[in-house]
Amino acid sequence: MSGHSKWHSIKHKKAVVDARRGQHFTKLARAITVAAREGGGDPDGNPALALAIQKARDASMPKDNIERAVGKGTGEALDADRIETVLYEGYGPGGVALLIEALTDNRNRTGADVRHLLSKHGGSLGQPGSVSYLFDKQGVIVLDAARYDEDDLMPAIDAGALDIERDDDVFEVITEPGALGAVRDALQAGGVEFDSADLQQRPRSRVPLEEGDAARLMKLIDALDESDDVTEVHANFDVAADVLERIAS
Repeated sequence: MSGHSKWHSIKHKKAVVDARRGQHFTKLARAITVAAREGGGDPDGNPALALAIQKARDASMPKDNIERAVGKGTGEALDADRIETVLYEGYGPGGVALLIEALTDNRNRTGADVRHLLSKHGGSLGQPGSVSYLFDKQGVIVLDAARYDEDDLMPAIDAGALDIERDDDVFEVITEPGALGAVRDALQAGGVEFDSADLQQRPRSRVPLEEGDAARLMKLIDALDESDDVTEVHANFDVAADVLERIAS
């Protein structure tokens, strides 16, 4: 498994564990609220809401919490309109490009927090558009290549997947953002289990990092992930999987 794929696997497992402890329920609820506000409260007609709800269920968020979050987004709570989506662009150690997604009710506070964390950990905040052109937003489903072969994944292609890529020990099923739910459902119906299914900003190219810069980058990303307002961090680094394993441990 490459370092980049390994990173996504580690991030997914950590997020699920943290959410089950209750540490990230607030972030999950905010994502549901904003998706419901922007696209309506019916997940069947709102792919973003369906994905947000599925992520909450994967993290064992109680049904009542999910329903309250949807209710906030559809206008049952006065504070829903204060939450907005913000995208920050910047750079990390080694010149790695960063896209930082946040949900916030105070843009000034969140911007100051992100700028501080970047500066503290050897990064810098960039101007809008400075790095976003280096990424493409796509659905990515990651699964264990030791358990399946490409024939097992044909239902994904039939359901609209763009491509199936093998990266050492994992398959990555790539979709258009709006097709992620249908492809995920098709794989589940075919009995295929997967590690994660999410929307990602996939880098068009990657910056190779040595262990020192990689360790500093991981500290920066962990610090950003711990921010109450930051929901996702995307980066275009390339690190050997064994190096990333050592850093993560």
